[in-house]
Amino acid sequence: MIKADIVDRVAKQTGVSKSKAEEVVDLIFESMKEALARGERIELRGFGVFTVKPRKRGIGRNPRTGQKVPIPEGKTVRFKPGKEISPRIDE
Repeated sequence: MIKADIVDRVAKQTGVSKSKAEEVVDLIFESMKEALARGERIELRGFGVFTVKPRKRGIGRNPRTGQKVPIPEGKTVRFKPGKEISPRIDE
């Protein structure tokens, strides 16, 4: 599923135009990006939780050359599915 599919479903289920549905979807995604950039946790009940976690630095390897490459410390986004979604994924 891509963003266009989400926009189509929102438009069909709410009866609003696709352009309005796209505005809403864009606003939701932008709000989520801003919250994650601030390091906030996003909890969507029945769906899951997005959190920002620190990533350790380490040594990686270039698969083409085999050369060692340093991986800097950073942050990464993690997703933990909610209780209602986990059984659907296992099917």
